[in-house]
Amino acid sequence: MIHYFAAPNYSFVHESTKAPPVSYHDYIVVGGGAAGCPLAATLAETANVLVLERGGSPYRNPGKTDKGNFLLTLSDPSPDSYAQIFVTEDGVYNHRARVLGGGTVINAGFYSHAETEFVKESGLDEALVNDAYQWVENKVVFKAPLLQWQTAVRDGLLEAGVLPYNGFTNEHINGTKIGSTIFDMNDHRHSAADLLEYADPKNIIVYLHATVTKILFPTQTVGSGTRAIGVIYEDALGEKHTAYLTNDSKSEIIVSAGAIGSSQLLMLSGIGPRSQLEPLGIKLVMDQPMVGQGIADNTLNGLFIPSPNPVELSLLSTVGISLFVNYIEAGSGLNLAPSFGWISKFLLSISDQTTIGSFFDTRLNGGIILQKVARPLSTGHLELRSTDPNETPKVRFNYFQEPEDLRNCVQGMKTIINVVNSKAFSKFRYQTISTQQLLNVVAALPLNQRPRHIDTASSLEQFCNDTVMTFWHHHGGCQVGKVVGEDYKVIGVDGLRVIDASTFSFTPGTNPQATVMMLGRAMGVRIQKDRLLKEGFKNQPIGNSSNG
Repeated sequence: MIHYFAAPNYSFVHESTKAPPVSYHDYIVVGGGAAGCPLAATLAETANVLVLERGGSPYRNPGKTDKGNFLLTLSDPSPDSYAQIFVTEDGVYNHRARVLGGGTVINAGFYSHAETEFVKESGLDEALVNDAYQWVENKVVFKAPLLQWQTAVRDGLLEAGVLPYNGFTNEHINGTKIGSTIFDMNDHRHSAADLLEYADPKNIIVYLHATVTKILFPTQTVGSGTRAIGVIYEDALGEKHTAYLTNDSKSEIIVSAGAIGSSQLLMLSGIGPRSQLEPLGIKLVMDQPMVGQGIADNTLNGLFIPSPNPVELSLLSTVGISLFVNYIEAGSGLNLAPSFGWISKFLLSISDQTTIGSFFDTRLNGGIILQKVARPLSTGHLELRSTDPNETPKVRFNYFQEPEDLRNCVQGMKTIINVVNSKAFSKFRYQTISTQQLLNVVAALPLNQRPRHIDTASSLEQFCNDTVMTFWHHHGGCQVGKVVGEDYKVIGVDGLRVIDASTFSFTPGTNPQATVMMLGRAMGVRIQKDRLLKEGFKNQPIGNSSNG
């Protein structure tokens, strides 16, 4: 299906400064991200929905998020940037999405389904899952282009033994494949915010720059069995507003603020470890020690490869999948932040090829090949710094704490080295620059705040530890079976669910955005169905916009 880029003109999206002091809704969705947008669009087919998004609109400057500007968007330090930068307690630079559409506005765009195991564990009906994927794909998904750089990576992966070749597919299967993307044929980004086009505009309102400070509960109830009744949120001017659920047992607050934001909001609202909340003066609603625990991030390590030949602009078309071990992905020709220009001088110092001095000037004359540890066993936790919802909590992912994660990283780096050394990839590398020198380059870059060691570039184990970066695939903190049940309802609390990646014990597929958007749609259909059945409308069609 061919899509042409045109920013939607939503009549129901407003700045939160225009919100009334008090409002009432059937559903309140906190976080208009990868899960929140499809969830809200679905619920708004039959019910009154409020979406509260702490960031702004991705449509105010559409070109800013085009494919070539991926790294520039992440490096934007402005107060209203789409990506809020923070540093983990492990010393790794990281980002939280802060925009309608969430992570789908700032990510590398790759779209690939979850493994069948994830679907089975989620308890979702397989037909519903397939319909939900299709609902998403009809609006925002495109076949990823396969030009020269990505073709060389593909063929290099096959030479390196990442077999079989599975061609183009969205399925998560062992071997090398070509996937989909949310960038269209003109390199314009589409995002979960586009899925709001499915919503009935009469039934939905979205407020931007609306920061939820707490979830409200009846003052007389504390402990298991309490019910959420509303939220307090602040607009861009600091004015407070209150949104209540309608006086209906079927109404709900659904938190979809991401792995960090959802755990943070529960704790700010009094649901979390007593030991954390009481010292900050937060009234305890329910002592839930597992909130913020088990949070994890998939590690990223890789190589920059300068090219003697021109390269196309590309992001994550080809992927090499070694199930349960690692995934290999690549990009090329990206625009770079000005601060990276000095790196070209380092490249000149290791080679007599003066032409590579332009590698890092403004556009990457070459590319990056990355590996992601598939299912990290290392997990960490999140702690509130304060009661300020705008302040990112302390986050420690404990990267490579478990030896198996480090072994999987080393295996992934060996695969990358084999790809770079392959015959298929020879056109895009300088033969005078060894892979050891490429490792030296990465070891010298300020990619994180972790210490370097004398053997950073000579030991792949140390290289993985010292040069680790985030893949931005945060998950956990509100996991199923620990904080929420299989229906994503917060255990011990009525009228409150969490639906996003914070509920995952591992990230589904090579890149999770497809599954997070699918989950928002699928759970919206399920919640909608349950509501209509309770109301006695058994014959009313549900999820009837699934074909776009």
